[in-house]
Amino acid sequence: MGSANKPIKPKKMYDVDDDYAILSKLIVGIGEVAEMTGIPQRQLRYWQDKGIIKTFSEHDKAITRRFNYAEIKKIILIKELIDEGFTLDAAAKKVEKRIAIIQETFRKLIKQ
Repeated sequence: MGSANKPIKPKKMYDVDDDYAILSKLIVGIGEVAEMTGIPQRQLRYWQDKGIIKTFSEHDKAITRRFNYAEIKKIILIKELIDEGFTLDAAAKKVEKRIAIIQETFRKLIKQ
């Protein structure tokens, strides 16, 4: 039982900024991304070399390739389209277009 002398702290309400704070810090190495997505590391490196995906720290090539949440989500979406029969380039363009539409929609919503 709790002490009668301690005040009860109200529970913090859910805040979308909490998700952003967590997801913005989520950085995953290429091995883990390969394991999560089923895409071989070699293929992920190829996608990066083609400029389709970007690592979290492209300025420092000496360290292991790492990806943030947004790039992991992009990788998953591209893979889904490839699995449906799209070529890599077509899938990448389609995902980029979807991302641009979503970002523009959110910009418009924020301005209202």
